[in-house]
Amino acid sequence: MQKKLSKKQGEGLSLLPYLIALSSGVLMGLTVAPVDAWFLAWIALAPLWVLVITSAKRKNQSPPASPAPPAPPALFWGIGYHGIALFWITGIHPMDWLGVPWWPSLAITLFCWSFISLYGGLFVAIWAAVMARVAKQKPWLRILIGTSIWCGLEALWSAGPLWWSSLAYTQSPHNLIILHLGQLSGTTTITAAIVAINGLIAEAWITHKERKISSASRTLSSTGGNPRTEVSSSAPLRFVNPYLAIATTLLITLHLIGLALYSQPIAQPPTAALKIGVIQGNIPNKIKLTPEGLRRAITGYTDGYLTLVNQGVDGVLTPEGAMPFFQRDLAATPLVKAVKEKGVVAWVGAFGERGRSYTNSLFTVIGSGEITSRYDKSKLVPLGEYIPFESILGGIISRLSPLDEHQVPGSANQIFDTPFGRAIVGICYESAFPEQFRRQAAAGGQFILSSSNDAHYSASMPFQHHAQDIMRAIETDRWAARATNTGYSAFVDPHGRTLWISRYNTYETHAETIYRRQTQTFYVRWGDWLTPLLLGLGALAWGFNIFWQNDGNTNLK
Repeated sequence: MQKKLSKKQGEGLSLLPYLIALSSGVLMGLTVAPVDAWFLAWIALAPLWVLVITSAKRKNQSPPASPAPPAPPALFWGIGYHGIALFWITGIHPMDWLGVPWWPSLAITLFCWSFISLYGGLFVAIWAAVMARVAKQKPWLRILIGTSIWCGLEALWSAGPLWWSSLAYTQSPHNLIILHLGQLSGTTTITAAIVAINGLIAEAWITHKERKISSASRTLSSTGGNPRTEVSSSAPLRFVNPYLAIATTLLITLHLIGLALYSQPIAQPPTAALKIGVIQGNIPNKIKLTPEGLRRAITGYTDGYLTLVNQGVDGVLTPEGAMPFFQRDLAATPLVKAVKEKGVVAWVGAFGERGRSYTNSLFTVIGSGEITSRYDKSKLVPLGEYIPFESILGGIISRLSPLDEHQVPGSANQIFDTPFGRAIVGICYESAFPEQFRRQAAAGGQFILSSSNDAHYSASMPFQHHAQDIMRAIETDRWAARATNTGYSAFVDPHGRTLWISRYNTYETHAETIYRRQTQTFYVRWGDWLTPLLLGLGALAWGFNIFWQNDGNTNLK
């Protein structure tokens, strides 16, 4: 009987690390829309940190204990975070608007959600594996290495085609003060702050527990192993934990730096003013390519353009794929004819051609009806807009979907000139890639035009998308106009403040004055300089620490 009870207790204890890791990962996932509990980000990583370090230390004991290995709990943390934060991906089902049958649509949706959750979990597991290697090092070194490795992994991940849920975006759109640290080195600055604070809190807990164990051991030793014997000379525990004090000081200091940046006045010279109108067409994807959808697009965007022109706008921005026509057919559309009649610039979302393939593009149509500039979306949505590993998966996907078209990405070094100066363009998914915006700002982009269509996802996704655009506006110190198909369209100033935001699933037009800017933040000028700096400092500190340890052991011999 006792053996059975101890076996069950052991199984319960072995599951505990996984439950703690999963729960804390879910807490991190709740920081973004729709829950928006952004403050949890400053503590939600700490439980995993404690798990990784303490389990690694037990494993190195002599004789070794047998706790759960650090990587699998970390995998659960990543699945909890990314699975909750990116649950909106499931909103693509059913994909009948793409002609995909119900069951294959469900299979594709579950695969996408599972894959991105596991993919995110894998990066966290790699981080945990590195942290387990440095578990025996001093706490300050663990904090430095833990922060640098996390930032390095985020930089690596964001360089690929799948990217969205940086720890930094947990603070958007609510903590605008800390988001201003993005002007220093992009999202890395904010991510590093979150990881470092969590690390300090975790190390405070670890040192507190170790001191209690050490104090109890000294007490048992001085009483001859009798815990009932009181010894007045036992050393008291410290009332103030230094790591907790450093965490508090660092958190306040970082917010003060962000507040200083947030408090900078925004110049609004009349010569730089630009009145922009946006149209939210509200055309469900299910009918977008049907005769009814085409009729609603032609009517809605033409009427919206004329309404905004009557309000005295300088230019009109439409959403991604607003006019589902190829460039060669745009001249014959009523919208372009209205541009020729009224003479006011329009930025039209439509499709470009490249051989037998097509691009998702934004076109500048000037008063003569001529197209003077074109931006092709360069960050495509995997499976939604292109097939990753097409030589392997292409045949499988083609059996699930009847689509024959082949979308291709635009080049990475595009510029977008307009009659009002050079603009920074982001089409939908590109909002998650800060380097896209930084490069265009460094090349002379003076304001942001964000054109999106989030109609095929659940309602929390447009909130998160808007949060991404707020970060891009702050990092580049630019005004942003955002036009979407079904919401949320918005205008954002360089401090990330939302001047206006649309309702959801409604047809709307709105005009707002923005201002062209040519300032360059540290991030725009130097890019993400913090990640290599942290990685370099971490490697040097780790190397020197190993050298000193080996040198000390040699001297002892």
